Amino acid sequence: MSVNGKVCVVTGGSRGIGLEICRRLLNDGASVALIGTRDETAQKAVETLGADASKLKGYALNVADGEAVNTVFAQILADFGQVDVLVNNAGITRDTLMMRMKEDDWDAVMDVNLKGAFNCVKAVMRPMMKLRKGRIINVSSVVGLTGNAGQANYAASKAGLLGFTKSAAKELSSRNITVNAVAPGYIATEMTDAVSDVAKAAFLDNIPLSRAGEANEVASLISFLASDDAAYITGQTINVDGGLVM
Repeated sequence: MSVNGKVCVVTGGSRGIGLEICRRLLNDGASVALIGTRDETAQKAVETLGADASKLKGYALNVADGEAVNTVFAQILADFGQVDVLVNNAGITRDTLMMRMKEDDWDAVMDVNLKGAFNCVKAVMRPMMKLRKGRIINVSSVVGLTGNAGQANYAASKAGLLGFTKSAAKELSSRNITVNAVAPGYIATEMTDAVSDVAKAAFLDNIPLSRAGEANEVASLISFLASDDAAYITGQTINVDGGLVM
């Protein structure tokens, strides 16, 4: 399994699962364009990873802004020459029960989680089609498969990514571009660190492997899907959830 020499773009790459995805791709030989929401956080992540400047660059971008996406991706192409892999990992939450959910909370989550993926795929389609190869990996969630009280906006956005993944896979397959989704379950990150012990115990009770997942376990699957070894896999959703959804 190798992504050696590939140029990978990772959105939401400045922390959590996204940062671990960047680390794994770099360790496996790829060059990485790390995208964060702010230049400050993107550059801090670049410093944390400590890779050579020719292999890793940070960019600030709101993926919900289509015009900004086109500008930043044009810069990435100028800096690296091509894009072989896109990992749509950027995502936000605005959790609350539907009765209390504001329209702005719905729109913000949809704009980043779903429209953001669309914007980024649009930005890499033509360059990948010219290369006649490419890998697109959308980071969804098991919540997109099961739903979850208090997360109607987040669950809908992540479920939307699954339909988007299949449609994009069908449109791009003739150009040797694969499109797949990864659905993490309960993964130990800064976000889950804030969850109460009672809530964590409730999560773990429902996981057959009886533990939270690690960000590097998601990253290892993404590196595989980005590699040449995954050339015959497209349109699929693969859960990384310890058996939570089966």
